[in-house]
Amino acid sequence: MSDTSRLLTTAAACATAGVLLAVQLSAQQVYKAPRTPWGDPDLQGNYTNLTEAGTPLEKPREFEGRRLEDIKGDELRTIKRDAAERTIKQFLGPTEAPDNWWQVAYKNIEGGAQAWMVIDPPDGKIPPLTPEAQQKQQAAAEARKRNTRGPADSWTDRSLYDRCITRGFPNSGMPTIYGNSSQIVQGPGYVAITYEMIHDTRMIPVVPAAQLNKDIRSDMGYSRGHWDGDTLVVETTNFMGRSVYRNANPDRLKVIERFTRISPTALRWTVTLDDPTTWTKPWTFAMPLTLNPSEPMMPYECHEGNYGLKNILSAARAEERKAAETSSRP
Repeated sequence: MSDTSRLLTTAAACATAGVLLAVQLSAQQVYKAPRTPWGDPDLQGNYTNLTEAGTPLEKPREFEGRRLEDIKGDELRTIKRDAAERTIKQFLGPTEAPDNWWQVAYKNIEGGAQAWMVIDPPDGKIPPLTPEAQQKQQAAAEARKRNTRGPADSWTDRSLYDRCITRGFPNSGMPTIYGNSSQIVQGPGYVAITYEMIHDTRMIPVVPAAQLNKDIRSDMGYSRGHWDGDTLVVETTNFMGRSVYRNANPDRLKVIERFTRISPTALRWTVTLDDPTTWTKPWTFAMPLTLNPSEPMMPYECHEGNYGLKNILSAARAEERKAAETSSRP
């Protein structure tokens, strides 16, 4: 596909996502965002995405033939209530204590706004992988088969998430089991977004900024923003291969976000993923972020008092010793 064709395809995908989002939010589009003292739309505050913690990324099979905007009211509340109950049971097992933290926190899921997140393509599915990406995926699978290392031979065998380095981007903004808060702070010419879990922070210039050299990379990529009316549009590139989203090509992945205040208490976040070497066409997911001043981000001392990584490694060593002792017996 030529660069011109690719540009037209990306523009069409973004336009389609915009139309779908406009349909979903038509009743909320009259809201006008407040302004900062220097005149930019004011997006600042403490937000949570906990209401969407049980929302699948792609459209579930049981909703084939139905549109996202058709699933609402009592049906949506029932879906969300079931998701909350499944999540609670996953972490609590048979525990029935009504005041358990998980049960209190995950009641928020019942207020979720959507049945799935992918809004473009309209079928709610991530587009197929390109032949190039399929070959890359197959090669990685074959390499894993030949790997004689265990999943806990060393701390380097664990994920960047386990090691408290990063969740990557846009993973850092997506729901997880806890730590679902984020904070947006603005200053003239800049927007900063900090995520509660691991405290990844993005500094986004909203003034003209040159594209970085392709050799300068980070786990969160390099972001540049601009205002489109009341919407903050952010383009992010320059990713690192070790943390790039869904094993995309770090040299080609471009992430385009749109942050829009849709009410005094809500922000709409849409994310378009464009990598012509990984997916056959761009795709977009979206979710609401709820303003929650009463629940600011908490400190996230990932390794302080957290024995998870130590216990994973020590348990692996214990298993190895037991296996060695067993094999040495007559």
